[in-house]
Amino acid sequence: MSQITIQPLRYQANETALVGTLVFPSNTTHPLPGLVMAPNWLGVTDNAAKLAKKVAEQGYVVLLADLYGETVRPTNPDEAGTAMMAVKNTAEEVGRMKAAIDALTQQTTATVDSEKISAFGFCFGGHCALELARSGANIRAAISFHGGLDTCGAYDSTQIKAAILVLDGAKDPLVPREQLPAFVDEMTAVDVDWQLVSYHDAVHSFTDETANNPGVAEYHPQVTERAFTSMFELLKRVN
Repeated sequence: MSQITIQPLRYQANETALVGTLVFPSNTTHPLPGLVMAPNWLGVTDNAAKLAKKVAEQGYVVLLADLYGETVRPTNPDEAGTAMMAVKNTAEEVGRMKAAIDALTQQTTATVDSEKISAFGFCFGGHCALELARSGANIRAAISFHGGLDTCGAYDSTQIKAAILVLDGAKDPLVPREQLPAFVDEMTAVDVDWQLVSYHDAVHSFTDETANNPGVAEYHPQVTERAFTSMFELLKRVN
């Protein structure tokens, strides 16, 4: 297993100061593919960094993106909901993701192949990854784990350049089931490389080891393993 370096990375999105977490294999000299990771609604946390480390161990430089600003660190669901709704479906949602891409490719601590950048995210972060792709961002792939599939409608899906992978819990009560056929219609209407995988025994937050709300938000280790395998297979293909 690779030795992994984890350290803060300061950057800006317009006038907002952000502090993400840069996670990468130590002592690697050749350029590695880069990934922007959009966390769930709790933002930059130790649990999110743990997931980023799991991904970096596979040979990636990962920037755990700060979607809210350095002074906004939710400590409970109410604070998280307030922080999320200040960003979701606004220009800031994609703007913060693009700022993270710029920060990842411009930092000099880890060596990144700037031609091999993708994005992935969890819950709200999954929505951010999809909206980034819809905006026409020049990324290889966008992967959503148990994220919402709706769109703010500000983007023309014909501009999508990324391969799309949605990893969904089929029993997820927090992602309305009607979003799935709407997403399929959206994707099939344009020339997009896309996949939708819906896991029959999973609900929301199936990748989150701390999720313990049965039937609503609950960790599922077997589905988590299968979902990450699907992500790594896609990244290997597009890179």
